[in-house]
Amino acid sequence: MYGGFHGVHEVGTAAKPGYVDGAIIPVLTARKDDYSALLKRQAAIFTELGATRFIDAWGDNVPDGKQTDFKKAVNAKPDETVVFSFIEWPSKTVRGAAWPKIFQDPRMQEDNAPGDDTRRIFGGFLPLLDA
Repeated sequence: MYGGFHGVHEVGTAAKPGYVDGAIIPVLTARKDDYSALLKRQAAIFTELGATRFIDAWGDNVPDGKQTDFKKAVNAKPDETVVFSFIEWPSKTVRGAAWPKIFQDPRMQEDNAPGDDTRRIFGGFLPLLDA
């Protein structure tokens, strides 16, 4: 799978991450501005809890694959765009301590969210390169 994504929101600066969370989610195309506003609120929470960088990118060149692709992975509908996100942390320990607090933070609760969290794919990753 591959695709091109246009950055919609970035907080923090690039540095050598100790741990990275990555995700893709389908978002209603017509609600891009609502999603951007949501990201700004959420980025504040993540950075308060130790994230060093928070990036979300809007699907710009996301081709159909032969067997699978980003859209199929999240069962995106014709009126949705796939968003690719990643969060950089200084360590897996900081990330592990932050996530329970993130889920409990009332600012993370969103009625009528523009993205469908039931179809979000996410995971945590250890960086491979020491550049």
